[in-house]
Amino acid sequence: MTKDPEIKYICGDCGIVNYLSARDPIRCRACGYRIMYKARTKRLIQFEAR
Repeated sequence: MTKDPEIKYICGDCGIVNYLSARDPIRCRACGYRIMYKARTKRLIQFEAR
């Protein structure tokens, strides 16, 4: 079985970067705040407009 990939989230209150997997509770590890923002990817994303 493979481990869930950890995704980078930023706390909405203190701004600390947290790495959470799918099974982790949505909560900042530093301050306990429950609103987390997903960090943007560094890769180029291209959308096709029609």
